[in-house]
Amino acid sequence: MSRVRKKSDRPSARERILTLAAAEKVVARARRSGECIVFTNGCFDLLHPGHVRSLEEARSYGDRLVVGVNLDASVRRLKGPARPVQPARARMEVVAALACVDWVVGFGSDTPLRLIRRLQPDVLAKGGDWGLDEIVGREEVESRGGRVVRLARVR
Repeated sequence: MSRVRKKSDRPSARERILTLAAAEKVVARARRSGECIVFTNGCFDLLHPGHVRSLEEARSYGDRLVVGVNLDASVRRLKGPARPVQPARARMEVVAALACVDWVVGFGSDTPLRLIRRLQPDVLAKGGDWGLDEIVGREEVESRGGRVVRLARVR
């Protein structure tokens, strides 16, 4: 028996996977209502507790969390020919299902710079294993008065 979703219910994980154009619209709407937008990204090929903790921490810096997920060709270039283990659509759905994640956007380039430029997050969050000067999009976010945070390293 299927359940009828009320308008007040949170959208399904699949409904929270957005195109960049759709993400721009929901982010703009959230920003107009005064919400702080946080952006982070990753491959999320083999989702583990460290990923979950990092995403939860990223969300703690604002009201809405947008996660950029590398598409398959990008993962292969970054991680090698045997990756990804899970296809992009599956990885995006699993990330979108996490309570701390509001929206997920896939990207095919090796960096999320295009997403960062278009979404203009207030906070850019990246893992603590990245040096500040290595974080892609740092200059763009800081030039608009936003901030860049390095997340705790989870072992």
